Amino acid sequence: MKRLLISLLCGLLLVSCCACRRAAETPDEAAYALYFMKSDLKEAPGSGALDTETVYLRDMEEAEPRQVAEALLTELLKGPLHEGLESPIPAGTVLLSLELEGSRALVDLSAAYGTLSGVALTLADYAVTLTLTQLPEISRVKITVRGQELAYRDKQTFAARDVLLAPEGDVVSTVTVTLYFLDADGALAGEERTLALYEGDTQVSAVVRALENGPESKDLSAAAPEGFRVKSAWLEEDVCYVNLSSALLEELPPETDLSPAIQALGRSLCSLETVGETCFLVDGEFANYYGAVHIAEPVTG
Repeated sequence: MKRLLISLLCGLLLVSCCACRRAAETPDEAAYALYFMKSDLKEAPGSGALDTETVYLRDMEEAEPRQVAEALLTELLKGPLHEGLESPIPAGTVLLSLELEGSRALVDLSAAYGTLSGVALTLADYAVTLTLTQLPEISRVKITVRGQELAYRDKQTFAARDVLLAPEGDVVSTVTVTLYFLDADGALAGEERTLALYEGDTQVSAVVRALENGPESKDLSAAAPEGFRVKSAWLEEDVCYVNLSSALLEELPPETDLSPAIQALGRSLCSLETVGETCFLVDGEFANYYGAVHIAEPVTG
């Protein structure tokens, strides 16, 4: 995502309530807030990136807290009705289970949620957390994907107070890289860039983010198709590991050619002085292919 969104999340995420309602209020209905992301983030400063939409749940007076929490998440996953909001949670995400362990809600979601990373994952995590922690019985939320923790998260359990993030810091350092995009002939072409690194950034994450944001030159275009995302990326000694999502393949047209995206990622990451080679994983495991692209061999530049 763009630096605008990063700036918004690194400040205080204030929340206001939209007038949109899912149903008319009756004596048998209780009102709750569902947390979504504002569609136009350019207007977000001063009011935050997250906003709410009211939902009314019928016949919940005698329901167990777990049942109410399940109903709220079911509504959250449907997405907003208000045209000024959008869901930070990927379409097709399904609630697999929800259990209460004391005051902690254990939420397990389908594979589509695992395609998120970075700021997008943070937004989705807190949309779920803030929606559930409005219930007095829930103070913390743990979110897993098909029973597994997302290893690239900084933390696994969230509380509403965590949304009060530290202010954005200054640029910690910079790194010079060559990012690869497509030229007019459809061939990979390098674009020299100096990337800013903020607190919490790694050189690898900065490269991935810059590739997602696209080229600065008007003569170049993104090598990755629309909707393509990296699940996670990290460096071990001089080997960069890029984790891709199998669930993402189901969202892309079957004829999509992912080879340019894979090569652009590998060559861009190998342009870092700290990276000797780039290896690709699928859902955290070594694989021979990602879709139709052979990924068994590392990219060395």
